[in-house]
Amino acid sequence: MRLVQISDCHLCANPEARSRIGYPLHQLRAVVARARQLRPDIVLVTGDISQDESPAAYRHAYEVFSAFECPWFWMTGNHDHPEFMAELHPFHDELDLGEWRLLLLDSRVPGQAAGELGQGPLQDLAARLEEDDRPTLLAMHHPPLEIGSAWMDALGLADREALWQTLAAYGQVRAILCGHIHQAFAARHASSQGEIAVYGCPATADQFLPRQADFALDEASRPGFRVIDLEGERLSTWVERVDP
Repeated sequence: MRLVQISDCHLCANPEARSRIGYPLHQLRAVVARARQLRPDIVLVTGDISQDESPAAYRHAYEVFSAFECPWFWMTGNHDHPEFMAELHPFHDELDLGEWRLLLLDSRVPGQAAGELGQGPLQDLAARLEEDDRPTLLAMHHPPLEIGSAWMDALGLADREALWQTLAAYGQVRAILCGHIHQAFAARHASSQGEIAVYGCPATADQFLPRQADFALDEASRPGFRVIDLEGERLSTWVERVDP
């Protein structure tokens, strides 16, 4: 089973719109073209599809993602407009990956850049983990731990400690996929049930410079995406970069 994660497209209604250092729609097309060559079984887009929250931005994204020969799914980020997204393509909160399962968690807080899951969704997550002990991936837009950039850590998942407390009882959770940080990232969080890997994904739009106190762009880095291969109970992952 091969999963491709794409994140942080930041598209605008104007297809020729420029970001700080690139052209988001052009870069997304290049990323998808490369991802298709790797023949994924499933594609997950972990939020911030739009920059301006316009219906046209989501239509651009829908057209590009529809080039995949496999099912694709998307989640909201802090820049997104869920109603416009749902009109084009439905949301899902769980994906069956055969020997694995993938649970999608909504960390968006309307009007805020930082994220939060909330007590109710965390209780629901615990109930879902109780009912199935297959190896499990979680996905959310906001990172569930600090990444070493002070400005971004202030905009991460506000209730991350509550998430880790919830997961402490469930050893089947092997990894968490997130977006939001615009950079490749990998870390591990130790729990009483073992370690849980956390993987961040490059943006298809601008990249952020890692380990900075204040906002800074990584002008030397390229757009990219993450590949996750699942074989039995084994997970392997790497990042692909694309010349836009």
